[in-house]
Amino acid sequence: MSFLYPLGLLGLIGIPILILIYIIKSKYTEQTVSATYLWTLSERFLKKRKRDNKLTGIISLILQILAIVIISLTIAHPVITVPNAAKEYCFVLDASGSMNIKSAEETTRFEIGKNEISELISDAKKGSTYTLLCVGSETITVFEREADKEKALLLLDELKVGFVEENFGSAQNKAQSYFNENPGVKTYLITDNSYNATDNIEVINVGSACNNYALTEVEYDHTMNDVLTVKGKVVSYQNDGTVTVELLVNDEISVSKSIELQVSKEKPSEFELSVDLEKFQKAVVRITNEDGLMLDNESVIFNVKSENSYKTLLVSDTPFFLETVLDVVSNADVKVMTPDEYLKKEDGESRDITGYGLYIFHSCNPKAVPKDGSVWLINTTKSIENSGFNYQGENKLDKAETIVKSKASATMIKKLLENVDGSEIYISKYSKYDVYRNFSTLFTHEGNPLIFTGANTYGNREVVFAFDLHDSDMPLLADYVMLVKNLLDFSFPVVIEKTSYYCGENAQINVIANCESIRVDTPMNNVTHLSVHNTVSELKLDEVGTYKITAMISGQPREFYIYSAMPEAEREPVTEPEERIGLSGEAGEGGLDAIYDELIVFFICLAVIFVAEWVVYCYEKYQLR
Repeated sequence: MSFLYPLGLLGLIGIPILILIYIIKSKYTEQTVSATYLWTLSERFLKKRKRDNKLTGIISLILQILAIVIISLTIAHPVITVPNAAKEYCFVLDASGSMNIKSAEETTRFEIGKNEISELISDAKKGSTYTLLCVGSETITVFEREADKEKALLLLDELKVGFVEENFGSAQNKAQSYFNENPGVKTYLITDNSYNATDNIEVINVGSACNNYALTEVEYDHTMNDVLTVKGKVVSYQNDGTVTVELLVNDEISVSKSIELQVSKEKPSEFELSVDLEKFQKAVVRITNEDGLMLDNESVIFNVKSENSYKTLLVSDTPFFLETVLDVVSNADVKVMTPDEYLKKEDGESRDITGYGLYIFHSCNPKAVPKDGSVWLINTTKSIENSGFNYQGENKLDKAETIVKSKASATMIKKLLENVDGSEIYISKYSKYDVYRNFSTLFTHEGNPLIFTGANTYGNREVVFAFDLHDSDMPLLADYVMLVKNLLDFSFPVVIEKTSYYCGENAQINVIANCESIRVDTPMNNVTHLSVHNTVSELKLDEVGTYKITAMISGQPREFYIYSAMPEAEREPVTEPEERIGLSGEAGEGGLDAIYDELIVFFICLAVIFVAEWVVYCYEKYQLR
């Protein structure tokens, strides 16, 4: 036995002092004291001869000495140590997506696993230490060699399940290092996988058979006759049955379809659903049947074209050619305004029109380029503030002549001229510009730039046509569509190229010009921010559901959405047994010293009894009120 606070034993000095008082004070008037008061009161109800006063005094002394001993031991806090009775425990908890599967009692496998660990910790000898490794795509050490049971249980209770595929490699290496240091460590693997053989690891399998349906290989087509067609497969992992698949478009119940499918165990059944729809932003496909894992019963489709759409202001008296091509190659929300409407003044001052991602000025001469978006200047006949060039006059040709396509090998120019032949484009007149900013020239005539791109003074991307589209045959050529598409990609680089991923993958977010910040709201309402200092930022998808990405571009927020689905490897309720898992080496004893300090409770109870007896005595004798 040892004591946590040995100085408390100094209270035992009171014993010789008490005995000395009894010896010195031989002549005294016997009175009832608290230590024997309850006993004395009880004698009133006994029909026996009164006990000898000397015996009563000796008992009183013994009880007082006992009181001093008990109180001193209580303060000293006695502890009994039992060598090698405690253990070191290492728990490896599977937190992969399949641990979300619910049992018949509506409890997830992850919660069952946590309960198993909680029971092992609660039943362990005091003095044991506990290590918990939580395994998803990465291994997280929740606590390491923690001796405080309450703290370990609290951290365990706060643990949340993941959604990715498990990777036991790192956890096994860590568990091996603990085993190498102490061969007596008790290692437990809590998982829903089964193993044919284990070495130095005790596997607690929390998996069980249950019914689960899942969607897989979901894709869509929206290119023909304004019809949205969604195709995919339904897999039943446990039983044959009938499932209902539902398609909901743009969150509108009125635009929906459903179908019933007969499914066989582990044999994917194909489905196809179609709705007449000119435009769509979001489509949800889901299985309406209840099962053990609802996370794989839904798939959300976002229209990439819609996600990368932008508001466009087209200023032109003759917008037909531009409106037509924009409708073909983009999903832009186009507003048309005449030059007179745009240049109209209110109260003697020019209006400040903002809020558009792209401004197209066709045969219009604004005073200055807008600050908050990309700009196209077509057939500008004046110098425009902050545009990066000066107007030098008009050049009329005697007859229509072809323009010359750039042969530069720069990557940007090659990308802008991709799939553009450029050999049959004729013009009859054009404007001459003095370019003083760093622009990339795509077409020229006698060395004069006719179509060029770059950035204006505000840093926004700019496209310049030195001729009117009506003074050229370009709108009648296939080159026109391809060139406009390339120029739109230049003006508005695609922020997201893909909207469907599996949990555990990295989503690529393109950082376009004037992007000030990128905020990400996860399906579980967590918020993070991505770096905008590189051309591409990566987002690790570790939750199932819809991610909302808000990019602040030139002071204007643009929202994008991507969907992260449950990995297909985590949808199987009962997996085939793995070959083996284990730790190399020979297991040993390696026990820790167990600690028993429950005796303190006994001593405290005795001390309380003696104090209570003193209180009763004082009340009866001195009538305390």
